[in-house]
Amino acid sequence: MEIRSTTGEDLDVFVDTVHAAFGLFPEPAVEGGGLWWSALEMDCCLLALTPEGRPVGTAATHSFELTLPGETLVPAPGVTAVGVLPSHRRRGVLSAMMRHQLADLRARGEFLSVLLASEAPIYGRFGYGPATYTAQLKVPRHRAALAVPRAGGVGDAPATGSDNGSVEVLRRAECGGILEEVYDRYRRAQPGALSRPRRWWALRAGQPPISPAPRYVAVHRDAGGVPDGYASYWVDSGTLTVDETIATDDAVFASLARFALGHDLVSQVVFKHVPPEHPLRWQFADFRAGEVSGLMDWLWVRLLDVPRALTARGWFTDGELVLDIDDPFFGEHGRYLLTVRDGEAVCVPTDREPDLSLDVRDLGSVYLGGTAPSTLVRAGHIRAHRPGAAILADSLFRADRSPHCLHWF
Repeated sequence: MEIRSTTGEDLDVFVDTVHAAFGLFPEPAVEGGGLWWSALEMDCCLLALTPEGRPVGTAATHSFELTLPGETLVPAPGVTAVGVLPSHRRRGVLSAMMRHQLADLRARGEFLSVLLASEAPIYGRFGYGPATYTAQLKVPRHRAALAVPRAGGVGDAPATGSDNGSVEVLRRAECGGILEEVYDRYRRAQPGALSRPRRWWALRAGQPPISPAPRYVAVHRDAGGVPDGYASYWVDSGTLTVDETIATDDAVFASLARFALGHDLVSQVVFKHVPPEHPLRWQFADFRAGEVSGLMDWLWVRLLDVPRALTARGWFTDGELVLDIDDPFFGEHGRYLLTVRDGEAVCVPTDREPDLSLDVRDLGSVYLGGTAPSTLVRAGHIRAHRPGAAILADSLFRADRSPHCLHWF
């Protein structure tokens, strides 16, 4: 079997092969764009070929930026379009492509990669761990009243949820660059968020509100008229569904939620892609008004260079840990002393006795602060070698705010 990089001339073959792997047919091109594969970077795609030259597998990466705790932006290849024809599964094609792809990423100097897992059991064996989570919040309109915030302002600080801005309803086609600009401001401050390259917006290659699907957009503007949030939504059969809510702070989010919940002639409002720990549930006068469903993993992280990855992110507690890390897919093992002082980390090889022993997939899960190391200790995946090691790890790996990713790829 041969695995090779593609060129622009391979686009049709690549698209046909990945669709056949999932038993689908490519959608016909339409005016206005919207084909998800139009954003593929063909110099970042792979084809797996039989000795006869028949394509049987595909894999690709997108060039993203990932926001780490501490608002650090780093390159993050986003793995996508991974598929193997049903006729050639269970023959090692996927493992060979993953090994080839990860080796290429390392050779390019990347220290992590990310993906969205179509099936959860697949990618752990390649070193990926779930690192961010998302949920859906369903609210019956008759129970949707928001409570008055109980905390008053302190000094010149306003009470949480106060807002002096305004909301304007636009059609998706009227938004111009507003969505792109607001999303970019949001993602730069949100741990776990990915960039949306300009070509994605230009090609409309993604899910709403990037795609040409008809949507209304509630655009929030601050007191000076500057857009600082939006909610993309549609109404069908009495349900108003919000594709995504982007807000630069909690007050803007609350204002957009209040707009959606106050819409006439709907019986319920569904907010998709809400962070599991978002305060919106606490803002209802009836705490049980918001029904959480569809809680699932979203962004998975794979570390390719442990010292570089750990020194890249921001830290919020001082301390040191010795991490003993296995990487079964690459057949590698390393022991590192992680020392954090004043928000910065130093990570060096060591022969000291370990505080924690873990698989690289578990390190990927805790890396953004969305999974507590103690949870994985209790699950039997991470081994704590001394009392207090898991508690210290929880404190060290926590983020300044819960990581969350909205972008689909």
